[in-house]
Amino acid sequence: MKLAKLLEGVDVVKVTGPEVEVSSLAYDSRAAQPGGLFVAMRGEKTDGNKFVAQAVKNGAVAIVSANPEGSETSPEASGPAIPRAWVQVSEPRKALAAIATNFYGRPGDALQLVGITGTKGKTTTAYLVDSIVRASGAQCGLFGTVEYRTPTGTREAKTTTPESLDLQSFMAEVRDAGGTHAAFEVSSHALALDRVWGSKFAVAVYTNLDRDHLDFHKTMEDYFAAKRRLFVDTGRGAPGVGVVNTDDAHGASLKGLAGRTLTYGLKNGADVTTKKFRLDFNGLDFTAQTPVGSVEVRSPLVGRVNVYNILAAIGAGIGLGIAPAAIEKGIRELANVPGRFERVDAGQQFLVIVDYAHTGDSATSLLATARELNPSGRILSVFGCGGDRDRARRPLMGEAVGRGSNRLYLTTDNPRSEDPRNIINDILVGVQKAGAEYTVIEDRSEAIRQAVADAQPGDIVLLIGKGHEPYQVIGSRTLRWSDAEEARKALRACGYGSERVKE
Repeated sequence: MKLAKLLEGVDVVKVTGPEVEVSSLAYDSRAAQPGGLFVAMRGEKTDGNKFVAQAVKNGAVAIVSANPEGSETSPEASGPAIPRAWVQVSEPRKALAAIATNFYGRPGDALQLVGITGTKGKTTTAYLVDSIVRASGAQCGLFGTVEYRTPTGTREAKTTTPESLDLQSFMAEVRDAGGTHAAFEVSSHALALDRVWGSKFAVAVYTNLDRDHLDFHKTMEDYFAAKRRLFVDTGRGAPGVGVVNTDDAHGASLKGLAGRTLTYGLKNGADVTTKKFRLDFNGLDFTAQTPVGSVEVRSPLVGRVNVYNILAAIGAGIGLGIAPAAIEKGIRELANVPGRFERVDAGQQFLVIVDYAHTGDSATSLLATARELNPSGRILSVFGCGGDRDRARRPLMGEAVGRGSNRLYLTTDNPRSEDPRNIINDILVGVQKAGAEYTVIEDRSEAIRQAVADAQPGDIVLLIGKGHEPYQVIGSRTLRWSDAEEARKALRACGYGSERVKE
């Protein structure tokens, strides 16, 4: 594709050099190919402009940068690296999104896009929307924390929302395979970093706001402002329909921003709501009242929190114009969501649950769900907090889990470059405030084994924080990891039989 065609809609400051034909795109110099275009972007830890020479060495014929030509060179360059074309732009991240959109033929315009933002519930709501769309007879792409899925295959997710170039490529796969919809989690990072810039959303969903990612956003105000951008600032106007949780304190401020707003919740006169529901370990059963009539909900998903996720998905289905019968079918057919109240069962007389809760509020909700489902048994909780992240969250998490549990097993999560003991000490401030009984076992495998060994009939063992994550980051090493698999090993060590996973 000609460079000039790729630059349509990009805020260009200056183009130096001849018109060139571009055959590929990259934002990582290592992925640059002969005949390709490289977009140099500044990140939190490094600056892509330092790797322009490497991109050119790999064959890039065009560079897009906020810097003027010649202002940045790679320290590794042995001589001048002069691309055939240099494009100076005002905002490289938006430029990458627009260039990728043009390169792949504006795939989002051929799809009905559903974007889900919020601290909690994004993953489950996205899975529910995907299931509802497929129950209607359509094909859907699904992109989020757990995986990136198109009709042609599934990839492990690297980030909650793919970088704009990757997202446009995935959406093109959905379109080219005959898909008509895409549901994806839109993280606050993705909104702040313009990963969904230029995408027109048919439906935008807001779930809730809790303390998270303040290492990046710094304040709760900035964090919410990033979430709000899904409703006002993705470069293609407001979404057609906004689905907003008005039980959340911030939800009311999002009403009226989309072309049409559907509210959901259990109070405040929401458009999509329910008056009562039945919940147990087999799932949820309730009737949702909606603007298009009643929706009968029978879901294998567990807990009060999933009432909210289901109501959000119903709102999204209505916003897409899907019939109530298909909405009911899609909800009924979603059997599980990886790492979200995932039950590991080997025939033991107590429950082992894997869950991704990693904030104080999400832990409180998780513990409340466990207690509501099983008010008489003990709750044994294994958890830690991530390193190199918001330290202020650690005592809040410790207090939340401490108040809801009978016993804690404090351990590692992803310590990254921090000393695990220092992280645990931060958590202990909240644990001791709650007056909880606890044991410190730094090795997460051993902590899980001990909790399982201590469990008695009728107890619940909660493995909190890592959920679906297939890795653990310790220092500079990224190790293969699965809480569910470690639970299976612990159950086998205790003599339990052929294990099976239920959700």
